[in-house]
Amino acid sequence: MDYLASFEQYLVDYKSLASNTLSSYRKDVECYLHFLEEEGVLSPIEAGEGTIRRYIDNLQEAGKSPSTITRSLASLRSFYQYLMLFGYLDQNPARDVKMKRVQKKLPQILNSQEIERLLNQPNPLEFKGCRDKAMLELLYATGIRVSELVSLDIEDVNLEVGILHCRGSRNGRVIPIYPTAVEAVADYMSRVRAVIAASNSENALFLNLNGQRLTRQGFWKIIKSCAQSAHINKDITPHTLRHSFAAHLLENGAQLKDIQEMMGHVDISSTQVYAQIVQERFKDVYQNCHPRAKQGGNNSK
Repeated sequence: MDYLASFEQYLVDYKSLASNTLSSYRKDVECYLHFLEEEGVLSPIEAGEGTIRRYIDNLQEAGKSPSTITRSLASLRSFYQYLMLFGYLDQNPARDVKMKRVQKKLPQILNSQEIERLLNQPNPLEFKGCRDKAMLELLYATGIRVSELVSLDIEDVNLEVGILHCRGSRNGRVIPIYPTAVEAVADYMSRVRAVIAASNSENALFLNLNGQRLTRQGFWKIIKSCAQSAHINKDITPHTLRHSFAAHLLENGAQLKDIQEMMGHVDISSTQVYAQIVQERFKDVYQNCHPRAKQGGNNSK
């Protein structure tokens, strides 16, 4: 029996689903049926709860996102509900299957030496390098999101006062800018931006070399290239400088509440992850540097 085709027909006849939802359900069940074939299970009717759990574990091990796995489970529950409705099964084996809780990985941060190397990669004497230097310095100075960085307009920075007005969050926020970042942005605006701007009506602060607003993807390429040139062997993402900004402030005595405000977190639980990062780093420093910690408990009287 072609269970996939009959399930799809059931969804069309009995469920009012959007076409993209229908397509997702079909794809999810199709992947599951392929898994059953590889497992030597001849029919989905023969698969029990244990088989479905193995399938979900397989998705997690393959690195599928939690949202994808959650949707796959919903598709399977609907699939087995269909089989029950048409008398193929008495109970739904997918009903009680849940994803395993996976400990959330702490975000990667750079240490102070890596930050210095990264910020020193662009050549400020070149147009592109001058712009890239300004972007990296401003990102580390303020901890704003990359999407907020590329959305900045000229009027969002007050270099005389040394503040940035970020409009990315619901109510906006004002963040100080350290002097080196102010100098880098001022240099870019005076020497580079005025030359490469496509028109006088262009308000974007950071422009590509065609004079248009730089995109998030464009910045992603910049930071990856700089990290490679700096020989930083870490998994750099567009948010690495944001995470480093928060962790370094916390290490140097800033309060979580203040960091939450600067980063635009609605819930302080989003900020508390940086306390975990700092604690882990302190543990590593202790284990690596304390002479008694290195002895591994092999002391004898």
